[in-house]
Amino acid sequence: MINNAALYIFFIIACCITDVTLLAADQVSYSHDVKPILNSRCVACHSCYDSPCQLNLSSFEGLERGATKNPVYDHQRIKAVEPSRLFIDAISPAGWRKKRFFPVLNEQAQSPENNIDNSLIAKSLLLKRDHPLPAEGKLPKSIELALERSLQCPTLEEFNKHQQDHPLWGMPYGLPPLSETEESTLLNWLKAGAKTDAIPQPLSPLAAAEIKKWERFFNGSSLKQQLSTRYLYEHLYIGDLHFKGHPPNEFYKLIRSATPSGQPVDELKSVRPFDGPGVAKFYYRLRPVTSTIVDKNHFIYELSDSKMQRFEQLFLKPKFSVTQLPGYEQQSTANPFKTFSQLPAASRYQFLLDDAQYFFSGFIKGPVCRGQASLNVIRDQFWVAFVKPQPEFNQQYTQFLAENNQYLQMPASDGENIGFLEWRKYNQLQRNYLKHKEIFTDHLQQPVDLNLIWDGDGDNQNALLTVFRHFDSATVTKGLLGKPPLTAWVVDYPVFERIHYLLAAGFNVSGSIGHQVTTRLYMDFLRMEAENNFLKFIPIKRRIAMHDSWYEGIDLKIFSFFETPAFNTDREPALRYQTSDYKHEFFQSLQQRLGRAAGQPDLINRCLQAQCNNADATPVQQQIDTMMRKLADLKGKEIAALPEVSFLRIKTTDPATDRVYTLVRNQKLLNVSFIFGENLRREPEKDTLTVVPGFLGSYPNIFFAVPQPQLAGFIDQLKHSSTKTDADLFYGLYGIRRTNPEIWQYYDWFNKKYHDEQPENSGLFDMNRYENL
Repeated sequence: MINNAALYIFFIIACCITDVTLLAADQVSYSHDVKPILNSRCVACHSCYDSPCQLNLSSFEGLERGATKNPVYDHQRIKAVEPSRLFIDAISPAGWRKKRFFPVLNEQAQSPENNIDNSLIAKSLLLKRDHPLPAEGKLPKSIELALERSLQCPTLEEFNKHQQDHPLWGMPYGLPPLSETEESTLLNWLKAGAKTDAIPQPLSPLAAAEIKKWERFFNGSSLKQQLSTRYLYEHLYIGDLHFKGHPPNEFYKLIRSATPSGQPVDELKSVRPFDGPGVAKFYYRLRPVTSTIVDKNHFIYELSDSKMQRFEQLFLKPKFSVTQLPGYEQQSTANPFKTFSQLPAASRYQFLLDDAQYFFSGFIKGPVCRGQASLNVIRDQFWVAFVKPQPEFNQQYTQFLAENNQYLQMPASDGENIGFLEWRKYNQLQRNYLKHKEIFTDHLQQPVDLNLIWDGDGDNQNALLTVFRHFDSATVTKGLLGKPPLTAWVVDYPVFERIHYLLAAGFNVSGSIGHQVTTRLYMDFLRMEAENNFLKFIPIKRRIAMHDSWYEGIDLKIFSFFETPAFNTDREPALRYQTSDYKHEFFQSLQQRLGRAAGQPDLINRCLQAQCNNADATPVQQQIDTMMRKLADLKGKEIAALPEVSFLRIKTTDPATDRVYTLVRNQKLLNVSFIFGENLRREPEKDTLTVVPGFLGSYPNIFFAVPQPQLAGFIDQLKHSSTKTDADLFYGLYGIRRTNPEIWQYYDWFNKKYHDEQPENSGLFDMNRYENL
């Protein structure tokens, strides 16, 4: 398997070459010719859990696995099903056939004719060739694009009827066809037998040395080391690990293996990271990531010598003892406050704070966060700050959490057969916990002021975060972006830890609807607790009114049982406000106090100084930013034509200096307390727009291409596009529609721009949510 750096080079070469000689079947190389096409054209929709028909084309193993009619995301599933994770739950085509995956490549007698006739990939490409889409305007209504649509996943035997019923459903689905060169290359490769010539590359001596060093660290023998590593693993398993200073596209997964370092990895197949290992002894290993990197599930945690020293400082050097390792009983393992009660709470919390954006990304980019019903538990935009660790109270705090861990139980403790009504039990547990928490914090008698907020230890920009929800996906970024949001969170350790064990470690994407619904309802408790933590910094006289402004609507008045106990209304904060805009003033003061840790000020959406332009910007950039500030001031009906996430390419006289901005439309809801009926709670006249330089979001809904001299016209046209007719004209002028033959060139350009700007953090964008506007 070639590494990701090489894949990206091939991908760029494939994108840039427009006049090449067609290759004969016996000349086509999978790694040099086919893989770049799959990356640049097919992975745009076929990667990760939400690949249509689970056809994952980000690796050759995904091609061999094939497709299935069984979706990963199923909101009507009564019982949990077996997971179908690539590289884990089966490792051969025969193993996947037993799991009801059917081939998309020819697995019958080999001949050039059979290799085409028995290949669903070939048939889908030829269907697009024979029935192309229109080259302008909107797609016909027969092209279904809704994320929750019923997918057609025809087998080879069903394909003839499929193409008769849906002649316009060739691949790429709902997009222009491949170029003649790309199509010919794929068909010739399929005709020759669809073989791979990718040879697993040996690790570089530098990478091998780092892996050996870290695996030795993770597999320390003392009880303190074993418990600390278990804690680290249950938090780091979900992301992509990267060694500082190593090539930007080399990543690893922290896994549990039945084999020790130096031997081939034999990954354990547990559903959750805290499930029992099923073997007498296991080892923590680092497995290289060989699939194409896609942005929607890519978030990195950097390993370095200083990070190892930090782990030692937090978990190994403090004076505490581990007398007995916890077991793997389900009731206990799903509750980290019980499992890790012997580890200092301050150490656990500081570990999360050090890389808060990474852990929030685990909630956001993990498998739970797919679909509107999962994500309408949060607002479209909100700011996050964190309670400061308090070492002087570490002993009392650790003891408090240990004594109250029974109230911090979460849905995964009840396993896969949890019922719909179990949320009532957890609601009562939450009420009990908050009651005890209030007594404990009152006993500490700490003044509620800015000193209670973590300051990033002076320069850690994880101290303040912004979360954006994009209807059925979401993004988290460092700093305070956008205009002051409706709500804000102040997160303490128990809230932070529970969100991770609820939405990441404890969530089973293959679980039942009972598990999914209870997870969603429990997240309501955590959101409200974080909001109520923030309200403690607001004067008593304004708390109730501010809280009620977040939870409006007759539906909430009827179903008031979703409310948590009221925030404390007896203690005034020790803050002297100068204005009545308490929320804005609180964060403005906090941003000033944190200095470097607060990150760069948002000079597009929230300019707080006389001169808003970046001093390092060129005159052209300053002119564009000035127009972007005008764009960011639009709201309500003025942005009605925009979808959730738009990528705007501003064309200049030199394509190398073209600028990119992300337009994020923040939808206003009366409340976010219910899974269903979101449209009934919409207040579109209060929608706002956040304009972000560069890229934000993994799922663009539309591309815009606007020459710089036309920016004023673009903004004015948008303002007056609240009707369908005007919106259609607007997208005809500036949008890159799905039918536009140049859409692939724009897709390539945005991906390359992203990679050039952020080589480690970038991944290919996903086109599953690209709209038909």
